Amino acid sequence: MPAPERHACFATCTRGVEPVLQAEVRALGLARQERQVGGVYFEGTRLDVWRANRHLATAVRVLQRLARFSARDGDELYAAVHELPWERWLAPEGSLAVAAQATESALDHTRFLEQRVKDAIVDRFRAREGTRPAVDREDPDLRIHLHLHADRATLALDTSGAALHRRAWRLHQGRAPLAENLAAALVRFSGWDARAPLVDPFCGSGTIVIEAAWQAAGIAPGSLRSFGFERWRDHDARAYAAWQATQASVPRERRRPTLVASDLDETRLAEARANAAQAGVGDWIRCEVADARALALRPGWNAFVVTNAPYGLRVGDAGEPGDVLELYRAFGARLREVGRGTRLALLALERAQVRALGLRGLRTESLLNGGLECQLALGEV
Repeated sequence: MPAPERHACFATCTRGVEPVLQAEVRALGLARQERQVGGVYFEGTRLDVWRANRHLATAVRVLQRLARFSARDGDELYAAVHELPWERWLAPEGSLAVAAQATESALDHTRFLEQRVKDAIVDRFRAREGTRPAVDREDPDLRIHLHLHADRATLALDTSGAALHRRAWRLHQGRAPLAENLAAALVRFSGWDARAPLVDPFCGSGTIVIEAAWQAAGIAPGSLRSFGFERWRDHDARAYAAWQATQASVPRERRRPTLVASDLDETRLAEARANAAQAGVGDWIRCEVADARALALRPGWNAFVVTNAPYGLRVGDAGEPGDVLELYRAFGARLREVGRGTRLALLALERAQVRALGLRGLRTESLLNGGLECQLALGEV
């Protein structure tokens, strides 16, 4: 029996999340893993691609490399793409979408690159089958990624389909919600052990505590959703179904950690409760109306406070920047008062907000959140 085909893959992530994604890739035992800017490279079989999509909590997508080649002009790009066996992954009546990036290359117009790749694929189908796939940017059967750097092209298939932060449990977005994969990254950056109490005093629609509950319960991040590779022409649906049956996520029967989600806005809390129930962890999380400036922590809890604090830029914010800094000062003062021994992971917009907490010994990591350069403050109170 021939050995399974191995693929060069790249799990992408939000900038700044690479260290925790690498730890996840390592924990899965994926081969030849290497941290790079914007993600983690690994090599593996089709089964490893399935595992990566189902289990990586902090990844955005899992890309499977098809080819690397020179692309100094549009004709060279077209010829290389045209030669690839696209009928292996895509049916003539199927649909596709192309996304391109380019840096330091003669070809730097992404729309032109996407059009040229699309033309090469559909022309191959037309010549071989007499018909061609359609373009569907919203929900295609096959998503194709082109990365062009210094006139060298890397062409990859998106095995994930919809971005991996879409866990399929979210009923409510809330205002400026934190993406699920970034929420999972905050929990992991905090060093939480899935046993100590975890509190989010600015919980919004509940993303952080839900991700924490899934981690503690052993529920795979991709357990409720489908993936792009399931729509590929060569997908082995029978083998995949058999594998899925071995991966069923059942909440662990063990002492549940204390998970507290609080917010001043009852509407947000109602959204958090509904989201948690949809995620199957509604009875794991205590939701309560509370002011973060009056944060209640039991003595000796040694809790983890993991939160995405207000930036002053969110939709509906009425306060001036100075008011936001006052909130940080008051919250930091409350932590000093009741939170000795507490571990903090707080995402803020800028260092001035972190400094306003007045907490010594915090270190910061730069993370992108929705295109904003943010600061993750980490440390012990």
